[in-house]
Amino acid sequence: MTGAHPWSAHYAHPGGWDRSFAPCPVPDLLALSAAALPDGPCLDFLGRRYTYAQVHDLVRRAAAGFVALGVKRGVKVGLFLPNCPHYVIAYYGAMLAGGTVVNFSPLYTASELAAQVEDSGTTIMVTLDVTQLYGTIAPVLEQAGLQTLVIGNLPEVLPFWKRIGYGVLKAGERASIPQDERHIPFAALIAQSPIVRTPVIDPVNDVALLQYTGGTTGVPKGAVLTHANLTINAMQVAAVDPHPEAPDRILGVLPFFHVFANTTVLNRTILRGGLIVMLPRFEAKAVLTALAQHRITALPGVPTMYRALLDDPALTRFDVSSLRICISGGAPLPQELKAAFEAKTGAQLVEGYGLTESSGVVSVNPYEGAGKPGSIGQPLPATDIRLIDKDNPTLPAPPDEPGEIVVAGPQIMRGYHGHADDTGVFVTLDGVRFLRTGDVGTIDAEGYVCVVDRLKDMIVVGGFKVFPSRVEDALYTLPAVREALVIGIPDIRMGERPKAFVTLTPGSSVTGEALLAYVNAHVGKHERVVAVEIRDSLPKTMIGKLSRKELVAEELAKVGG
Repeated sequence: MTGAHPWSAHYAHPGGWDRSFAPCPVPDLLALSAAALPDGPCLDFLGRRYTYAQVHDLVRRAAAGFVALGVKRGVKVGLFLPNCPHYVIAYYGAMLAGGTVVNFSPLYTASELAAQVEDSGTTIMVTLDVTQLYGTIAPVLEQAGLQTLVIGNLPEVLPFWKRIGYGVLKAGERASIPQDERHIPFAALIAQSPIVRTPVIDPVNDVALLQYTGGTTGVPKGAVLTHANLTINAMQVAAVDPHPEAPDRILGVLPFFHVFANTTVLNRTILRGGLIVMLPRFEAKAVLTALAQHRITALPGVPTMYRALLDDPALTRFDVSSLRICISGGAPLPQELKAAFEAKTGAQLVEGYGLTESSGVVSVNPYEGAGKPGSIGQPLPATDIRLIDKDNPTLPAPPDEPGEIVVAGPQIMRGYHGHADDTGVFVTLDGVRFLRTGDVGTIDAEGYVCVVDRLKDMIVVGGFKVFPSRVEDALYTLPAVREALVIGIPDIRMGERPKAFVTLTPGSSVTGEALLAYVNAHVGKHERVVAVEIRDSLPKTMIGKLSRKELVAEELAKVGG
């Protein structure tokens, strides 16, 4: 807590902004819900239902298994998994054993895996016998300090009838696993008796998770997140729900290995004693089926996900009336997409904001009421957001001008793993350490924050600063434009000039030349783009966020770097 703000009188989230939260070890979130709701539904995976008592028992067995493998404070347990019961059991089990979890994206290459294993010091990795996963991780077992693979399989977590079908239809997708001491079946991990004496966990100081940044602007770094960071952020997100008494059924299609889902889907829902319906990957038809079948009430996602659902002709054939709230993060939410999705589904689609370094969430628009479309909402309770000068971080931003967004709160990371020097990462204001986000924004009189752009994405045209989002917003006013990205490309005379890349909505036939003429008539002279390139698809990150770095690399390659 860092003091009151004038906008706190306009705070729209329930319970008020000026409040505190008591941290606890991450596994306690599950233990408390299991004690209160032992027979309540906790997980659903492709039709296999687990109660809270069952999940808690499996987690305690996994913890005993991890202890037998040498897990204790400081030992890193990697999770190289899609959304599946193995992830949830290993996540809470490794932490209950006193270890630190390290998330690895299933989309990583072997070289990316090896680099993160080495940087993090991961010695135990949990994965599946799926060829795509095991084939990538197996070579890493011979290098980078990795000692043990814990191997699960999907049939062991499927309903009986799907287990039979999987064995017949998917047999060719399962890798052959060596029978040696370095390969431990997941079934053997949880074959232990449930752990009785668990290590004492200091939630404030003990590290629960090493969460690596997406690497969209450089080499990924591991954010050091404590048990307090994670549990308090889950409590903060739960606190802004105006209906905590309502049934809580959330669709877990965002990948758990990403910090957004880790907090908003996994920890928050376990804290509330809700049901997580897991899907291993995003497919519009599967999502729509799950929404209707399970009467889902909440769907966190990224804008490209909501766009795909909206574009699917099958949307009108599914009853999604149970859906109360959809939280959009990871990328700016176009206002035409928000309006169209809400009109089509009847659900509230609100935009929020967070970072890997903030355990997931910093701010969000109110779930009820108008909020401020186009903003990332108001800060979560106990979260302080301020603006500093874009060119001199020791000074506040000039009045009524955009500044770099900085954040303080109990969910902010300790620092980066292996980086003792945090120069440039944090700034001290009024004796409080704030995280520098690298995002430029504004804060209005009611505390609503708007992100103007990323400092590193900013394009400098003849000395004038151009924010790509302004040009992208102009393109999004055209119904024909489905997705848009603007980057700076080298220009001999001006240094850089903006170039736009777009995909079109189905059935649109507009040309790049027409889009060029339109957008340049709706932006400032220094913001005019040199070209609009139409593509079938645009590059995206592992969670579906539009990504500029691939386009930047392409353009630099054209001019020899």
